[in-house]
Amino acid sequence: MKVLLLPEAAQEFEDAVVYLEEEEPGLGTRLRAEIEAHIGWIIENPTIPRLREGAYRQVNLQVFSYYIAYLIKNETIWILAIAHGHRRPDY
Repeated sequence: MKVLLLPEAAQEFEDAVVYLEEEEPGLGTRLRAEIEAHIGWIIENPTIPRLREGAYRQVNLQVFSYYIAYLIKNETIWILAIAHGHRRPDY
């Protein structure tokens, strides 16, 4: 499957990495690695997370309080958001 990040999701991703890296050196790098690992898991298991209202799926990160919201259309996984679960729980 092909993976595409919406521009807004890509910006959220970069903003989160930069913010955490400024807070503590190395933390942004760890977030990037965890997100990339979860995207890899999504590619291998795209339909395991349940469908939510709005026909999207969500995967929560294990170490950081972020989640990846995505939908599957044809053979493409569209990443809609990479959001902080506490700051934007209903995003």
